[in-house]
Amino acid sequence: MINLETTFAGLRLKNPLIAGSSGLTNSMEKIKELDSAGAGAIVLKSLFEEQIESHSDKLVQIADYPEATDYINTYVKMNHVDKYLNLIRSAKKECAAPIIASINCYKPSRWVEFAKTIQDAGADALELNVFMLNAGEYEDSYLENSCTEVVKELKKIIHIPVVIKMAKYISNLPRLVSRLKALGAGGAVLFNRFYQLDIDIKNMEITSGPVFSNPSDFSETLRWTAIVSGRVPDFDIACSYGIHSWEDAVKGILAGAGAIQLCSMLYRQGTGAIGEILTCMEEWMQQNNYECINDFKGKLNHLNTKSPTLYERVQFMKYFSGYKE
Repeated sequence: MINLETTFAGLRLKNPLIAGSSGLTNSMEKIKELDSAGAGAIVLKSLFEEQIESHSDKLVQIADYPEATDYINTYVKMNHVDKYLNLIRSAKKECAAPIIASINCYKPSRWVEFAKTIQDAGADALELNVFMLNAGEYEDSYLENSCTEVVKELKKIIHIPVVIKMAKYISNLPRLVSRLKALGAGGAVLFNRFYQLDIDIKNMEITSGPVFSNPSDFSETLRWTAIVSGRVPDFDIACSYGIHSWEDAVKGILAGAGAIQLCSMLYRQGTGAIGEILTCMEEWMQQNNYECINDFKGKLNHLNTKSPTLYERVQFMKYFSGYKE
């Protein structure tokens, strides 16, 4: 009998499909729909420090007197945080799938402050979105050091698993993941998708770019999942970014992922895609004589493949050296 159970960041999941943090996980109605559809775990929409502060600033600007600033800032922060904590409590009460909270901060004190209240609300784990684009004003190691410092401080005060949702723009990803593992992180998600921009040449202004990932984006996710899982053994990796089919889910697990985060695919195909992926995975496993996820997890990662250099090829001409017009 096929068994799709797996573990990620110390959590026992009924299957490896995790609904990623997005607008699809920001209300109980949507969360219950994902739970009913069979999601192995659900990551709530991120609590953004910037969003809280932006809201505070707007209210302060229309206030009649400056003495209102502290009150407004405190009220807005508590209102946002309380709503988020209530969402965690409700989700834990009404859903069978593990509930993973998510926060995105840029001030060290806020990571600690929010994380403690999230744990107390009952979240099963905490996903951290640690990212700041280095446009030249920071040292090369700034982002890496920020990740390790946040994990180090959080592990002093919370006991639930801490998961880092990684950016692709890391100079030495395996080394950073190894450091995070040593500090007690429970797992890593590869990768985060950030705001995409474009330029409107008619109106001469910066606009938003594509919202969703494309199937072609999965190649880099697959490459780094295989490399990181091979170089940092016994550490949980989740594939994200560019997954648009059941085949992608299987490939991610073969590369070493223990879980698969879905987002763009759920927006485009609906929550019914979860059941379809699971059915196809079961059929594929049966055809290939695999009874459980661990039977093929990491079977083709950087450590286990016969040609690990295939994951390291980056030169364009290596792909097209034999091509003739």
